[in-house]
Amino acid sequence: MRFESEFKPFSRDIQMQTTGNTVFITGGSAGIGLAIAKKLIAEGNTIIINGRNEARLQNALKELPGAIGIQGDFALEEDRIRIAEDLKNNHPDLNIIINNAGAAFGYLLSETTNAHEKAKIEMNVNYIAIIHFTELMIPHLLQKKAAAVVNISSLAVYGSHKFLPTYCATKAALHSYTVALRYTYEEQKNIQIYEVYPPTVNTEFSAEVGGANGIPASEVADELFWGLEKDQFDIPVGEVKKYAAAIGEAMAKLAQ
Repeated sequence: MRFESEFKPFSRDIQMQTTGNTVFITGGSAGIGLAIAKKLIAEGNTIIINGRNEARLQNALKELPGAIGIQGDFALEEDRIRIAEDLKNNHPDLNIIINNAGAAFGYLLSETTNAHEKAKIEMNVNYIAIIHFTELMIPHLLQKKAAAVVNISSLAVYGSHKFLPTYCATKAALHSYTVALRYTYEEQKNIQIYEVYPPTVNTEFSAEVGGANGIPASEVADELFWGLEKDQFDIPVGEVKKYAAAIGEAMAKLAQ
């Protein structure tokens, strides 16, 4: 059995282009998702965004000239199936999916009696839904000359936080899945698997856990674009870069 580590360099026969793509972004009506949509549409890509709330989705589309919106709740299996079919049937040029939608509860384990219920919601949205939707879309993506799956992960993969106990666990699970997905398709030269690791970001999503002190969502979008441009499959953002560097150094020492 082979256990893979992070930060292994890859070489690809086909480099990912940063313009002319058709990109679908879950949770694209606000926060990080909307910032990514703005960045990619400005760089000449066709953008399709998803959001649960129709009114918020329509407001976001006003900021994204030419973008398309698909309403749906990624917590629901039937919505994921419907959206996947819509994309495959009506947007055949789609070649990048960005799994950005997420759920988080800020609380202390010592002050709740329903951590398991919170964990169910977080695990469903942050992990199960991403596995399911990716599974639905991979056959379509494999038909493209150059395709990508981008999972928006978190600083949380490097350790837990007492105020986000079960959220951190779901992001660790997502990270493990993303690494496995990457190595599953390492011989499939036309598809690339990216993981983005933001720190705390100043969005409504992270407001209750100190988001006001976080980096702007646009910084995450800029780093993702850089990663696509440079074929950097692990993309740490902001302060996360120091953790990534430390892990890289530790891995190098172990290899000696």
